[in-house]
Amino acid sequence: MSQLMNKSIVFVSRPVGMPSMDNFEFREAPVQAPAEGQVVVRSIYLSVDPYMRGRMSDAKSYVEPYRLNEVISGGIVGEIVESKSDQFKPGDKVIGMLGWQLYNVVDAKLVRKVDESIAPLSAYLSVLGLTGLTAYFGLLDIGQPKAGETVVVSGAAGAVGMLVGQIAKIKGARAVGIAGTDEKCAYLVNELGFDAAVNYKTADLDKALAEACPNGVDVYFDNVGGPVSDAVMNLLNDYARIPLCGAISSYNTTDADVGPRIQTKIIKTRSLMKGFVLGDYASRQQEGMVELGKWLSEGKLKYEETVIEGFDHVIDAFLKLFEGANLGKMLVKVG
Repeated sequence: MSQLMNKSIVFVSRPVGMPSMDNFEFREAPVQAPAEGQVVVRSIYLSVDPYMRGRMSDAKSYVEPYRLNEVISGGIVGEIVESKSDQFKPGDKVIGMLGWQLYNVVDAKLVRKVDESIAPLSAYLSVLGLTGLTAYFGLLDIGQPKAGETVVVSGAAGAVGMLVGQIAKIKGARAVGIAGTDEKCAYLVNELGFDAAVNYKTADLDKALAEACPNGVDVYFDNVGGPVSDAVMNLLNDYARIPLCGAISSYNTTDADVGPRIQTKIIKTRSLMKGFVLGDYASRQQEGMVELGKWLSEGKLKYEETVIEGFDHVIDAFLKLFEGANLGKMLVKVG
């Protein structure tokens, strides 16, 4: 392993507002030989996700912040190239929360095998991974959509949002997506089977949502927060359910995020609003993967990926998330 050179992305400063290249540094060093019980994983696909922006702040949150002068970590699918564990052999494909680097030397217990015969490797970072499971548990456990109800999802052309709408349809609900371009809205309706989609950047949002949701909103799966969510709140039906998955509209703001006060609307409609993270469902992840895999094999779920080529473009891919440049899951193909 000492003959292999590693390249890593180190977090060197905390961003104020939008992150930039200055917050990261590429470093090179020889790959260390694995100890007993360890494996060497060569990165193939690397995931970039909006939640990572929160970990770049040192504010208290549900997950530990990234530490300065350490390698950034995230979801990675890779190949075992050397093993000192009887659980794995060279050539095995695995997934884990690993460092943003070409090679990771880790304890074998930190990765698990994935089966390329079931789905492409990249799918384990999207529809069969964090994003698919987030959509599955957030919608079904908190949203609990019923046949005939209206489910609205913001960030609907993103990796989580597009699956939320499709799962809502599987459960017999009406799916309405909110996205940022006409092309994305057309994709949601024409390709994924959403009943309606609204372009929040060009539409009169209140009017367009009212037309798309003539019977009000029973479930609102919130990925973005901000003015988009303020508009949806005006349409809540009695006993609506609101899974709070993300608030990407405010992740890079430097001022306090202010807006309409929603307490009165929640009280009047007796709605449930609940934040969640995937870790809440750690003991049930196998259940989610089985169901998602079944729907995928039956052709009931489609998914999209925006794949950026090359390890040197990882930071570019991460920053593009906040421009809405991706359709579906944003991934970097390392090799």
